[in-house]
Amino acid sequence: MGKRKGFTLIELLVVIAIIALLMAILTPALSRAKKQARSTACQMNLHHWGVIWSMYCDDNNGYFCASEIQSGSGYLGWRRGTWVVALRPHYETRSEILKCPMAMKRNPSGSEWGGPFHTYVQGSGGVGNRQEECSYGGNCWIYNPLPGQTECQGRPTKYNWKTKDVKGGDRVPIFADSMWRGGGPYEHGTRGDPPNFDGQWLGYDREMMHFCIGRHSGFINATYLDWSVRRIGLKELWKQKWHREYNTNGAWTTAGGVTATNWPKWMSGFKDY
Repeated sequence: MGKRKGFTLIELLVVIAIIALLMAILTPALSRAKKQARSTACQMNLHHWGVIWSMYCDDNNGYFCASEIQSGSGYLGWRRGTWVVALRPHYETRSEILKCPMAMKRNPSGSEWGGPFHTYVQGSGGVGNRQEECSYGGNCWIYNPLPGQTECQGRPTKYNWKTKDVKGGDRVPIFADSMWRGGGPYEHGTRGDPPNFDGQWLGYDREMMHFCIGRHSGFINATYLDWSVRRIGLKELWKQKWHREYNTNGAWTTAGGVTATNWPKWMSGFKDY
């Protein structure tokens, strides 16, 4: 009788080694492709938000929503999250666009705020008076102040972008990846300094930190006032025209004299602007 043919132990070990090598080579590439796909889906969400903002402005004589929303009984909603109340009728049937594909679940700590890869809690108020989870936030400098209102939560309203009809809208972010409902960054100081580590939370008034998160490998995605969508390098956040008087050559830009040693360690390897 003939002998049965089979693999030797050495041959099996060689095959296993080749498979392991291929997995080691392909896994990072597959991971990058997966992240890129999620980033693209995030940009599609933000494109939808651009359409929603545009529809709202068109229905509101070209203006953004009020910095405070009032009803017959008085104040309605939250000044930091007014967009939630104003835009809810437009996105209600498309609530899945509230979440970036990279940040779909609540913060394990149970905190109200989110993180680079976790949602925050919007809170209740407005149509339906319900809580929702979200991972995008608005630029708090885009609200239209009420008559006679000179500031909103410490921000001078004369800095606000009140209407969609402005020049240079491609430099004005209105909606972006965020770990909170929004923020009104300054070029430096409490509302403008970077976080010491990715996802650091020091309070609601640390407003650039809300957007400065490593959600897309050193970038976030944003919708602009011209309704375009693009990604922003984290250090590039300080080059955006957040409000009318925002200094795009401020202390955290190369034009303003920042150096690699000034940045927190986790940001030191990112591209400078």
